[in-house]
Amino acid sequence: MGKIAQESLLSDDGVRSDGRRIDEARPFEVQVGVLTQANGSALVKQGKNLILAGVIGPYEAERHSQYLDRGVLRTRYHMQPYSTNERKSPTFTRREIELSRAVREALEPAVILTDLPRAQIDVFIEVLQADGGTRCASVNAASVALADAGVPMRDLVTAVAIGKVRDTLVVDINDLEDENGQADFPIAMMPSKGKITLLQMNGLLTQEEIQKSIEMARGVIRSLYEVQVEALKRRYAPLAASGNREGGSDA
Repeated sequence: MGKIAQESLLSDDGVRSDGRRIDEARPFEVQVGVLTQANGSALVKQGKNLILAGVIGPYEAERHSQYLDRGVLRTRYHMQPYSTNERKSPTFTRREIELSRAVREALEPAVILTDLPRAQIDVFIEVLQADGGTRCASVNAASVALADAGVPMRDLVTAVAIGKVRDTLVVDINDLEDENGQADFPIAMMPSKGKITLLQMNGLLTQEEIQKSIEMARGVIRSLYEVQVEALKRRYAPLAASGNREGGSDA
């Protein structure tokens, strides 16, 4: 698919190709505990993105992979052949290897690996449907899946990509904006701590645009974070209530 006109990505009155305003994120939904055989799992819908994350672990790593003072976090990002308009090979591509590393780097600051000496945690991410910003949606899914697995964490990690279209910064870019825009700036944070865990860029932004992008991302990330937290509460509130009732009956 060739490049499309910038005017079709953003109208003169600030409406994007999918009808959103420049500061409007896509609909975001999170389901927790969708896989029965994984230690933790989450399904994220972010716009038309559909991302499934499953966690195995923590478990004792093989001797040659062990660290005596901390655990090891491993991630695998994979796009299904049917996830995009163009059919891709089911084998791993260089881009998938690079994005696996990016997701791991975004998550590692939040996982308290020093509490898990000699352990290993495996995160498997499957992109079932892609519509731009899949690395950010994958971070959002994997973070919740880790929490669902009971992995000790300093905070959840939440991510969004800021883009540049017609010299205008826009939040949570879709596939058209990713492929045809002027810049793609994925940002991941630990929201409650205000700490950035990942910054990557494709394209060019000025120093002023970088600072503005980070501020725009903070607001969106806070709203996405609230959805992540509420999804975990829905998953575990009934269990907590059941435990409280059982405890009360013994008194």
